[in-house]
Amino acid sequence: MNLKGKDVISIDDFSRKELEHILKVAKKMVPVAQGKKDLKLLQGRIMASLFFEPSTRTRLSFSAAMNRLDGSVLEFGELEKTSVKKGETLADTIRMVDGYSDVIVLRHNSEGAARLAAKFADKPVLNAGDGTGQHPTQTMLDLFTIMEERKKIDGSHIVFLGDLKYGRTVHSLAQALAMYDVEMTFISPKELHMPKHIVDYLKEKGITPKESQSLTKHIKSADVLYVTRIQKERFPSESEYSTVAGAYRIDLDTLEGVKDDMIIMHPLPRVSEIHPDVDGTKHAVYFRQAFNGVPVRMALLSLALGKEGQV
Repeated sequence: MNLKGKDVISIDDFSRKELEHILKVAKKMVPVAQGKKDLKLLQGRIMASLFFEPSTRTRLSFSAAMNRLDGSVLEFGELEKTSVKKGETLADTIRMVDGYSDVIVLRHNSEGAARLAAKFADKPVLNAGDGTGQHPTQTMLDLFTIMEERKKIDGSHIVFLGDLKYGRTVHSLAQALAMYDVEMTFISPKELHMPKHIVDYLKEKGITPKESQSLTKHIKSADVLYVTRIQKERFPSESEYSTVAGAYRIDLDTLEGVKDDMIIMHPLPRVSEIHPDVDGTKHAVYFRQAFNGVPVRMALLSLALGKEGQV
């Protein structure tokens, strides 16, 4: 399967066959990501890292992925020290960076920014999150995590919990899971329901998700509990945020009676929605999930740059 030069903008741009191919390549990358194997696959290649929003895991895992494959990373740096502060448009920034690099990784606070960037770039653009829109590489590592932990995705009951309105990770993941035979339940405060266009999309694909405000009603039947942070930075006002802050909290009492092999995922960072006591349970996989970003992004970079045959 040839994905050379393919942009990674939305999870909807990929078929199930393509996604599973990416996960297969990512599996081969695990020992390289762990530093147990050397693979100078991207030697001489440059990845431009353009982050217009704060990031820890996505930015660092992309950089780690490129470095593990012996490539180089061109960092955008602080916005205050770039021409963006002088009024340079995103289109002009992309045109300029396109000439300096072989692949562009972009995180932006505006939905649709990555697709716009792809129009102005000749090199492949990988969307590292655009506003409240999509986060496709996070979705791929989430799928990889479920496969690694449970050995299958089909037949699973996935419970999404928390900020489903502004959380781009759950938007992308729900769309991806529509390609599988799964049951989905959305649990959130009424102010933070999953957007209607996502629910309508799932129904078009033959999946009618359950929607609820009660975690206790659904957690015992969950195979995967995907927890999200209530994102203060996405709210239009402090007062709106305060009405839903701390709506849900996973602790040891919450886990009484859950399936023995149920896993808890979280895109991180967490604030107070998962108590630290949960970290030591067999259900917590969110730190392994964070690591999985490295092999998955190694796979994406290799495929986009046409180096799959050497893996």
